[in-house]
Parts: sequence; C-alpha cells; structure tokens
Amino acid sequence: MLVSVDRAETRVALLEADGAPTASRPASGRKTAARKRGNPSQDDYRVAELYIERRGGRSIVGNIYKGKVDNVLPGLEAAFVDIGLEKNGFLHVDEIVLPGVETPKRGRGSGGGRRITDLLSPGQEIVVQVVKDPLKTKGARLTMELTIAGRYMVYAPTGEGVGVSRRLEDRERERLRRQTSGLPLEHGGVIVRTAAHGAKRADFERELKYLHKLHEVLEKRVEDTAAPDLVFQEADLSVRVVRDIFSAHFERALVDDEQQYHRLVSFFTRTAPELVERVELWKESSPLFEAYGVDKAIEGVLSRRVDLPSGGYLIIDYAEALTVIDVNSGSFIGRGKGAGLEDTITRTNLEAAEEVVNQLRLRDIGGIIVIDFIDMARARNRDAVMKVLRKTLDEDRTKTFTAEISKLGLVEMTRQNVTEGVREIMSRECPTCEGEGVIRSEETIAIEFERRLRDVVGEHPDADAYLIQMNPRVSTQFTGHGSRVLHALEAETERSFLFEGSEGLALDHFAITFMGTREEVEERALPFRPGDEVLVEIVEPHMYDVDDAVAKIDGYIISVAGAAACVGENRMVRIDEVGRTAASASLLDENGEVVRPSARNGRSSGSSGSTRRRGGAGAAAAAAAADADAEREAEAREARRPPRRSRRRRAPADAEDEQTRAEAGLGEVPAGIDAEPLEETITVTKTKAEPESAAKAESEAAGEEDAGEEDRLQSKPRRRGRRGGRRRSAAKAEATPE
Repeated sequence: MLVSVDRAETRVALLEADGAPTASRPASGRKTAARKRGNPSQDDYRVAELYIERRGGRSIVGNIYKGKVDNVLPGLEAAFVDIGLEKNGFLHVDEIVLPGVETPKRGRGSGGGRRITDLLSPGQEIVVQVVKDPLKTKGARLTMELTIAGRYMVYAPTGEGVGVSRRLEDRERERLRRQTSGLPLEHGGVIVRTAAHGAKRADFERELKYLHKLHEVLEKRVEDTAAPDLVFQEADLSVRVVRDIFSAHFERALVDDEQQYHRLVSFFTRTAPELVERVELWKESSPLFEAYGVDKAIEGVLSRRVDLPSGGYLIIDYAEALTVIDVNSGSFIGRGKGAGLEDTITRTNLEAAEEVVNQLRLRDIGGIIVIDFIDMARARNRDAVMKVLRKTLDEDRTKTFTAEISKLGLVEMTRQNVTEGVREIMSRECPTCEGEGVIRSEETIAIEFERRLRDVVGEHPDADAYLIQMNPRVSTQFTGHGSRVLHALEAETERSFLFEGSEGLALDHFAITFMGTREEVEERALPFRPGDEVLVEIVEPHMYDVDDAVAKIDGYIISVAGAAACVGENRMVRIDEVGRTAASASLLDENGEVVRPSARNGRSSGSSGSTRRRGGAGAAAAAAAADADAEREAEAREARRPPRRSRRRRAPADAEDEQTRAEAGLGEVPAGIDAEPLEETITVTKTKAEPESAAKAESEAAGEEDAGEEDRLQSKPRRRGRRGGRRRSAAKAEATPE
C-alpha cells in the first residue's frame, strides 16, 4: 500500500504481486530479505486500486448529521432531509429506524409495513448517516441505522447480536464467533469485519470499549447541536483505507509524508500493534508514486482504450445509466498453425475477462455494467470465460452481482457505487461539447454562418461592408481556396465581408463588430499598420520563395523576407505592407535594425550574378501565397504576352522603380501577382577572355524569347531553361565582378 500526501490531495494506491507477503516471515528473515530485495521495481507490482481525496472535496460517506425533514413524498415512500449541504439527502422508508417503533422491511412492491407519512413529518429532526456520496444530480443517500467503524468491528447502536463477514472462510468465521461470544455489548450489536482475520478476544474487548466511548460522545453532540449540522466526521482517506483494508496480507505500507506516517503508526499502536513494523516512511529522492509506476496508471485511467497482452483491446464508454465495455480482437490473429477462429476469440475473451475486473477496481466503476465479449459458438468456451470473470471478481471487495453470458456474448452485472471514481474526481465535463464527445466541424459552422450573413444583409441593408468576428479556423472556410466562397457570397449580396478574431474564440462564436463603407471597414479590419514591430513565431517556409518564411497570428499570414533560416524561432519583425488577409514584414536584429537580404544570404551588395530587389514585393508575395488560384491565372495571362527584351542593368533603387520597369521591358505587373520574380534583372559582365558589346548581349537575349519569358515567370531563383538557362548559367560561372 502506497500513501502519498501533499498540499492539494491525498492519494492511496493498492499494489498486488504474486506470492506470499514478505513481511509475514520471521523478523530476522524479513529484514535480510528486505535488504536483498531492495525497492521493488515497477514491473514487480500491478496497481489494483486507486483512491484520491482532495481538500474541499472529501467523501462524506460515514459522516453522521443531525438533519431536518424537508419534504415527505408518499408516492416514492421516501423523504428529503436537509443536512446542511447544497442538496438534500434522500432517505427511503426501509432505512428509517425510530426508538420504540417497529418498521418491518417493506421492499419494493410489498404491502406490509407502515407508510412513511406515519413515521416522518416535515420539520422533524432526525439523526442520519451518509451511505452514498452525492453523485452528479443526485443528493446523498441516507440511513437512520447508524454505525461506527473500528479496526476489527463495526458497532451498530440500533442493532443487536454479533455478525461475521461472509467474505471470510467458513473455518475462520467459526473461530471468530467463538472469540466474540459473550462480549459485553450492553446495547446495540457488532459486525466482525474481514480485517479481523486472526484477531484474538483481547483485541475485540479493547476495541469494543473504544467504540462505546465514541458512541457516548456522539450522543452528547446530538443533544448540543441544532439541526442541520454535522455531529460525527469519518476519518480521512489514508486512515480510512488503512483501517478497512490493511492486514497481514499486505507486505507493507509506504508513506511519503512524515506527519501522516506518525498518524498511521499511532493508529496501529492502539488498534493492531503487530502491524506497526509494516508501516514505513519513504525517504528516497524519487517520488513514491513515480517509483512504483502509479503515475502512469493514473494517466491510463482517463483513456477509453485498454490494451490486452495478446494484441486485443477494450473500449470503455461511460453513459448516464450504465458503463459499456467492448472487447475487440485487435491485432491478435491466433497462435500456432492450428489456431482457428473460435480459439482466437476465446483467448481474447479470457484475457478480457480478467482485465475487465482490473479496470472496474482501478477506475472504481459502479452501477450497471454491460460487457460485450466477442461472440463464441461453443457453450464450454462461454462457461470458461464466465468462470474466469467470477474468479477475478472474488478479489474485488465491492459488492457485485453478475448474470450469465448471453448468446450474443453480453454479460450484465452491477457493482456497488458508493463514491465518485478516480475518473470523475480528476476530470470535468468538456465546456465545448458539454459531455457529448463530438462538436460541429468548422465546415458545418461556416455553412451556418454563411446563411446568417445573408440575413445580416437583409437586417442592415444600408451598410456596404461588415466586419465579422469569428474563430480563424471558421473564417478560413471563407477565405481559403482562393476565397471562392467569399467572392460568391459577396457577388450574391453585393456587399463586402471582412473577418477578425482569435483562436481563443469558440468555434460557434459569431458577432458583427462594425458596419459601414468598405473603406471604413477595411480600416478597422487591418490588424497592423506599416511600421508596427511585432514579435512573431516563424512557423513554416514560404511556399513560393525559398529565402522567405511565414508567420501566422490568429490565422493572419505575415510573409517575412529572408527568414527561411529562422523557422521555429520567435523573432521581431517590422510590418512593411498590410493587406486584407496577409502582410509583408522585414526581419529585425537584436538592435531593432532591419536585416538586409545581402547579410542574410551571405553576399555583398556588389557581388555578381542575379540580384533581387525586395521592398514592396513582399506584400504581393504574401497575397499570392494566400490566393494561389488567382496567382496562377494571372501568371498564365502574363505568359501569353509578347516577349520583352531585358536590358543590361543593375537592380535600381526603390525610388526609381517605375522608370526601371519601363527600361527593363517588364511593363506593368497585374494586380495580385507576385511581382518579385518579374523584377529580377540579369547583370552581364565583360571578361578578358570574351569581350562582347552590349548590343551583342542584347541580341542574344532577344533571340531566346521562349527561354527568357519562361525565366521571368518562374518564382524560384534557380532555373534551367531549354537553351537560355544553360547559357546564362555558363555566363555567370565565367563572369568576374565589375
């Protein structure tokens, strides 16, 4: 048993391993074996049960309250009792015990016994005990048959006689009856617990005195307390689990908190001195739960899938009324050449029967449980699976009832549900899907929003444009694929729509933030202004330019010139130009200065070869990346134009951009097209070995119209034409700087 305590929660894990407990050996042998064995590894034990209790969320099972009857419902034969909690507790007529009043058990559908209206009335004060925690929408389940739990016995002030747990063997039960016969019960009765295995009469006498004293304190508190209020609180998780479970069958209890360790030692000193030596303080540097692999088991509790050793797996689905466990063969296809379908199915079901019980204990699943085994044709195979299932259930301390397996392979069973399981404590309902497990897709929401945008136009016909706030993943359904959906909607409504929003918005968020003229809306919609410096994460290389990269902020694309080597980094950039769906930016260094392309590419401004002018071309590149269809169409139109001759010039400064276009013979660039490849100029230099005139170079360029035009339309700087590309490459290789 492992007990881990920290500020926020207390966790208790029960680990099981094959073999007899080492601590049951003689003291000398035990210490020697412990030294040889050392700390057991994760593979030596299997996590069988988990218990978690958090501050402010303690279980109230076992607490005793002085309550006030709030309402009596004859139709349900029950009453709702105010015990001071958020929800009233539920008290059935069979759980009512009043001094001097006989209330025979009625049972559902029987006609005997007295009606609840004859036993209770609104406003009446009664003492009740919680037997089941409030679960989901239901309040706590209450009873008036009070019990006070000890180490070996449970004292019932309203009971009589001595009872012995049925989970013990018949021989041990008879021995315990002899040990407890003639105990001075005075009034009330006791139930001997399973943990009393091996206990002596002196142990029972000592504990009975302790329980009688607790009952006296309880009666005094009931007299002095005004309803509704708590009069007796059950022990915390660690003491409760150790008291109810820890016995000679356990090797030891490891505790990682010194204060909690002393509490457990003190408890066993009073109740079971022979078990004190088995409580140890964890002094290793590694966390206790991590050393024994419990943390990994806790993570697996939240998973729907549980793998089986052979390759099959379980799928566990939770519903309001029941839990369904589905068995699948998975990758298991049988073993051996003679393995048939029935053998493969039976082997998978046998493994699943054992693992199902392990998961019921580990996750503390209660209520109705349906297990869907794989269909088996032979009755003896179904009997073998049920035998393994029932044998494994014998290790479960929680009450269960199992029906026979049906011809469809279904097994129906129930398991007592007392408190919330580990899964319910560690998780909460998803705020997005509200427990449904699925949400509407972005495409479905975008189609709905498209209908809503048409209604917006009808409701506000005076506006020319609208600024809509929504999640970027939904707005991408409008602006993606060349904005075909958005263009069709704008053509139909004769209005303009612009979008804003962030990833933090819900997928179904829709709001109109501004309406007006197109110029006004565009001014409001632009997320940045030229000159803004923004810290961005460079997420991916540019699609069309190997030197550039792309950053995204809430779906808005920022093309960063020369940032290809910075992918995955957070860098400061300066916005150069801003468009409707994209912007261009320049990379900044640590001093806030723009990183020039020559410095980024490792070339000086006077080097020979092809040179590229950036500046305003970055915005067009970003727009082209966002609108690929429009770019390809425009490039096709440009390809059909008559070829133009390029002149032997160096790349001019940005201030002479229009004049340089005319001189270079490039003409005007169509709107929305990446102008950067069209602005590339070729510098032809003279060499001593091959002196040529400018006219001759120009003539050669004009004689290779097909290749030259193809080169001007390509996006990448490294190109190979059919003829001209190879000649220019050779010319570059032989050229020397001017």
